Amino acid sequence: MILAGLFAIVVPPLAGIAATLLVAWLLEFCGVAHILYCWHRRGVGGVLLELLVGVLYLAVGFYILVNPAAGLASLTVVLAFYLFIEAILEFILAFNLRQLKGSGWLWADGVVDLVLAAMIWRTWPLSAVWAVGTLVGVGILFTAFTRLMLTLEARRAATDAAPPTPS
Repeated sequence: MILAGLFAIVVPPLAGIAATLLVAWLLEFCGVAHILYCWHRRGVGGVLLELLVGVLYLAVGFYILVNPAAGLASLTVVLAFYLFIEAILEFILAFNLRQLKGSGWLWADGVVDLVLAAMIWRTWPLSAVWAVGTLVGVGILFTAFTRLMLTLEARRAATDAAPPTPS
């Protein structure tokens, strides 16, 4: 996982396209699920709504599969909006928990999210080349290091808890 995370950070366009294609296939899966579910709905309105939503999912997923670069650009805009909204929510939470010692971390998280959102938004569509892939890579890398540290700690705890061997 460490190598995969580093690769995604070093080659963010490839990681971004891979993430975009994953989203496209998930949309295709959801579209099929909505269409299958529509037959279990009662009433013409429910069936029609589920059918239309399913067709929309399928159409958007297919468009992204055929045009992954355009899908990556769209995903980048969605990411910028997500980070902006998350920053606002972090600030609200930090304000509400301001009496706690650790609330400073919430303010810091909000600032980082806001800066990332601004960086992505101000440089869009060029940010589509690096934003999604880099953030996916950083996420994979942090997950890998977390798992590595947990494994090392579990191994250390196991050796500390082992009974001493007789001499």
